[in-house]
Amino acid sequence: MTRGFFITGTDTEIGKTWTTLALMAALQARGARVIGMKPVACGCKATAEGLRNDDALKLQAQSSRQPGYALINPYSFELPIAPHIAAENIGVEIDLDRIAGIYKILEQQADYVMVEGIGGWRVPISRASSLVDIVRRLQLSVILVVGLRLGCINHALLSTETIIADGVRLAGWIANKVDPDYAGVDKTVETLASRISAPLLATLPYLPSLDVALLAGEVDSEVLLDQDSAGNTKNVIR
Repeated sequence: MTRGFFITGTDTEIGKTWTTLALMAALQARGARVIGMKPVACGCKATAEGLRNDDALKLQAQSSRQPGYALINPYSFELPIAPHIAAENIGVEIDLDRIAGIYKILEQQADYVMVEGIGGWRVPISRASSLVDIVRRLQLSVILVVGLRLGCINHALLSTETIIADGVRLAGWIANKVDPDYAGVDKTVETLASRISAPLLATLPYLPSLDVALLAGEVDSEVLLDQDSAGNTKNVIR
């Protein structure tokens, strides 16, 4: 059975794409077939083939099989704004049925599908729907990326509480050193680990440029491989 994980973050620009690539590579190193998906992307560039998002292209390139771009990123918007606003601006409705249908195609080609979100957990995708509706519809477990910087403890705990309150499973979290000058890294990770019972899957180093192999080496992929389809992680904040 294909396992799916939804990668969300405590905010935008905290390394969700790099983290997703690291998770994909770590699982691939264990022999798993992995495909990345970014259902909704804003800030896309116009090309001869249509709108393209840099993050989605990275996921496509990292995938064990490289499906067409429209399967990796079914909803692409040019403006770097909230997705529900971007969609409304061009008269498009983000359709959960369409996303679910494409996900079904991808899961037939892989052992794992890693689905990257957009922004943080509470981002709307339409007047009536938000990211959690994608997660519920696809029956995904969630991995939370915590960007280690001033204020992240509050953001991480609020995100964790909300994910759990929304009735989805938190499979684990990843600490990502996004600020090279942040002096509280060790104590921050220790504090969060003492309050979030979902496993810490990795503490990723700050890198000036992407090195997927290096990041993948920091991931405890055994935790994900050991989880069955129902999951074994308790949704509890200590």
